[in-house]
Amino acid sequence: MNKQIPMHKLFVVIFMLAQITTAYSSEWVVRDAEIMGTTIHTEVWHQDERIAQQVADLVIQTMHEVNQSMSPYIETSELSLVNKNAATEVLPVTDELYAVIDHALHYSQMTNGAFDVTFASVGYLYDYRNAVRPTKSDIQQQLQGVNYKHIVLDANRKTIHFKQPQVRIDLGGIAKGYAVDLAITRAQEHGVERIFVSAGGDTRILGDREGRPWVIGIRHPLNREKVIAKIPLVNEALSTSGDYERYFDEDGVRYHHIIDPKTGDSARKVHSVTILGPTAMDTDALSTSVFVLGAREGLKLLESLEAIEGIIVDNEANLLFSSGLQNIE
Repeated sequence: MNKQIPMHKLFVVIFMLAQITTAYSSEWVVRDAEIMGTTIHTEVWHQDERIAQQVADLVIQTMHEVNQSMSPYIETSELSLVNKNAATEVLPVTDELYAVIDHALHYSQMTNGAFDVTFASVGYLYDYRNAVRPTKSDIQQQLQGVNYKHIVLDANRKTIHFKQPQVRIDLGGIAKGYAVDLAITRAQEHGVERIFVSAGGDTRILGDREGRPWVIGIRHPLNREKVIAKIPLVNEALSTSGDYERYFDEDGVRYHHIIDPKTGDSARKVHSVTILGPTAMDTDALSTSVFVLGAREGLKLLESLEAIEGIIVDNEANLLFSSGLQNIE
């Protein structure tokens, strides 16, 4: 049975680092940057501080590289060129972009389309900053382009083609997780064994923090001083999707950036989803998937997957845990 916490408590996940006296001679190297439409934060430790500095810089560089390749908002990005031309020709793409799109389609198949990067065929009509949303007729017209099966990949030639001219894709539900994982991999190649990398709601931790786990605190969104649960993590990834990230309210209805591919409207079965697992690419995709699926189907999916756990705040603000997190405090 899933643990529930009453309506008046609505929680979001933020990161709270344990206050621990340093057990190592070298200092942690910290970097922050605004990339991919979010805040990038990394903390790196290595006994040779010069290496830690190099790796911290490499994390930021990695985020820039992925953004330049996979942002739909940069006209010269590879993804933008795909969106512009893939409906009229078969396009060769880099191994990196191919792998991310292929992995996205894996989650589309797993979730029966709840995760679908072609949501952007409708999603581009929303402007959350200026509180603009499409009409029902606009949505219905553009929904013709929303179907992951419109994407055709050729594994041998590493090409992509869209079957339908209205198709656009947005990798916002998986690319940040990919970037975090890539940064971790590059850090490991430099001999780093302790590192924290976060890209907004997507985080991965390698090793511990000065002999103890990193600690995640779950706090009340209206009282950011209040922590109601702590989860110690080592060698773990975590992603959160919520309706409080990019949104506007109109006539008592919240319009946010997590689009239900079946309706072209914001998904409203839950308020937030946090997923824990081995890699950020997977937790990133799963947090979006479960958000769209809703609490019941989302928990069913999580229980079917190995090494994956989740926390869901449903649309009645009940806090639900997957079975592996039943005993968190």
